[in-house]
Amino acid sequence: MRFSHQVQYALYGVFDLAYNGRGDPVQVRVISERQSIPLRYLEQIFQRLRRGKIVRGKRGPGGGYQLARDPGRITLRQIIEAVEGPIGGSTQPGDGGGGAEESISSPRQPEFVWPLLADRIGKSLDSFSVAELCRIASLQGVPRADEGAQDYQI
Repeated sequence: MRFSHQVQYALYGVFDLAYNGRGDPVQVRVISERQSIPLRYLEQIFQRLRRGKIVRGKRGPGGGYQLARDPGRITLRQIIEAVEGPIGGSTQPGDGGGGAEESISSPRQPEFVWPLLADRIGKSLDSFSVAELCRIASLQGVPRADEGAQDYQI
């Protein structure tokens, strides 16, 4: 299964906030650099995530974005839907929302399959939280942004 770059970047950005931000605001520029995502593109994605109540912004010195709620309560489905809309919204192939391409339909085609697939995929994504993603990353040895940083104390 392939996801759009917007969805991939949204997942990377939210993961970065949860895994590296540790509850503190993080500037989009920092996430952009760590995740190798074009800054302007990531800014647009974070606006959608903000409207979807996945992240919230803090202005001023020390500002940036932080998760709007506990990462255990943010599912991958919520992130995807904040960026692209409801998973079941465009359930048939060729149903791109008004493009020049028209869906060819036959009474013998099992069109009922698309809502069923959307429902199953949605349920699977609902069961996978950002906290679970961070737990797996930690188990797999994904380094955190502050790992290896020297802590100088006098």
